[in-house]
Amino acid sequence: MSRKIMVFDTTLRDGEQSPGCSMNTEEKVALARQLERMNVDVIEAGFPVASIGDFEAVKSVAEALDRTIVAGLSRAHEKDIHRCYEAVSHARRGRIHTFLATSDIHLEAKLKISRAEALERAVAAVKYARNLVDDVEFSLEDAGRTDWDYMCQVVEAVIHAGAGTVNLPDTVGYTIPTEFHEMISYVMNRVPNIDKAVISLHCHNDLGLGVANSLAGIQAGAGQVECTINGIGERAGNAAMEEIVMALKTRANYFQAHTDIVTEEITRTSKLLSSIIGVEVQPNKAIVGKNAFAHEAGIHQHGVLSDKRTYEIMTPESVGLAKNDLVLGKHSGRHAFKARLEELGYQLKPEILQTAFEKFKALADRKKEIFDEDLEHIATEGMKQVEEWFVLDYVGTTAGSSIIPTSCVTIRIRDNGSERLVTETAIGDGPVEASFHAINKATGYMGKLLEYQVKAVSKGEDAVGDVTIKIQFEGLDRVVTGKGSSTDVLHGSALAYVDAANKARLRLDLIGREQSGDSEEVSEGV
Repeated sequence: MSRKIMVFDTTLRDGEQSPGCSMNTEEKVALARQLERMNVDVIEAGFPVASIGDFEAVKSVAEALDRTIVAGLSRAHEKDIHRCYEAVSHARRGRIHTFLATSDIHLEAKLKISRAEALERAVAAVKYARNLVDDVEFSLEDAGRTDWDYMCQVVEAVIHAGAGTVNLPDTVGYTIPTEFHEMISYVMNRVPNIDKAVISLHCHNDLGLGVANSLAGIQAGAGQVECTINGIGERAGNAAMEEIVMALKTRANYFQAHTDIVTEEITRTSKLLSSIIGVEVQPNKAIVGKNAFAHEAGIHQHGVLSDKRTYEIMTPESVGLAKNDLVLGKHSGRHAFKARLEELGYQLKPEILQTAFEKFKALADRKKEIFDEDLEHIATEGMKQVEEWFVLDYVGTTAGSSIIPTSCVTIRIRDNGSERLVTETAIGDGPVEASFHAINKATGYMGKLLEYQVKAVSKGEDAVGDVTIKIQFEGLDRVVTGKGSSTDVLHGSALAYVDAANKARLRLDLIGREQSGDSEEVSEGV
């Protein structure tokens, strides 16, 4: 009989810890709604005590979802746990996920406490959390390098204290699949009250074994797997949800286990995440890479034409690749636009829908054909709105083989209910760099370009160019991603830089509030 495996998605928490992959509250809510559409069982929305922004994001996700369990992460401290409770209490189904390291290297080098002290803290944390909510998960950070007998002792104690889920993470991606299978089996067979809780897995990909270890742990009896869309996360990332889900689905007879994930939503979810964070998956990425269902070799093409099963172990349709191309045109109305977006899985707030519709009409006036890719791009751009202190009113450039590249920009600056226009000019090695320098002068936010990427959103010579940039602004310790789109690449580049400047302003405001004593720096684990 096939076992149900719970899918715990931590894209919004562990995934966001990837450099350059941070998300604002609106973006987290948009992605969370899509994860709920996929039928994910649990969404870990953030680390509420880490910052005001993280708290607000977890709270907003909790308020936005109808069915999915919303979890927040917290250290094994009462202050952290209560802050987590304040955020997830807004969910229809909330979970507190608390953790403490259990490996000797973490206990001695990081926490500087004994095994006995760690056990006492773990039990106290679970008991405190259990008094606040019914659903408590406890993680033994760095379980992959924890002594197995001590691990069993901790697992038994936290289950007895009230933990309904116990997570055994391979925090540093150290274990090998056969070893991880043995570890989970050891716990399953040695802990007397193991039937009172669900054993969960959270595998990192430092040796490229995150998915393999997760599948091995499921075979050993684990009932929940923790993962991220596109495998994003700390260092080399987490186990990729789409790979685990499709492995269980494709090899159902072998694993005798299944998830309730709506696999037809996988591709859309992957694209939404990439659009939000500005990080594309590599072409040869399993399941969601653009080459995952491509066939170039003649022998492969012949086989697929004869019978797709010769070289395709799953269908493109099963992960949501089948879709119509031509959708709407310049004569289409608002209701048709809204209906098509909903068919594609996007439900926008009325004010965002109106802005998106205006962008659609403007694009339809410039393009002969509007494709689903264009609509998805407009929708995702709308869902990740950032408060606009800076608005690009105008950009003009001059460049040529014997001309110094020069750019003139006009920025509308909004502050405290007032608006003013600032026009600046600058030169650069090219028209794009010149525009960026001019925007720096106009906004007063000095940034250094680290990455620049342009891609066509859809087909044709008049395709929309999607510009993604990564900027290091003065005064910020994290890289900011900016995105802009236009049929004019220079215009799209300027829009992307202004988007990054708005995000930098938002981040600097949050830092100011946090430094005033509203939150503290924390160490995130698991």
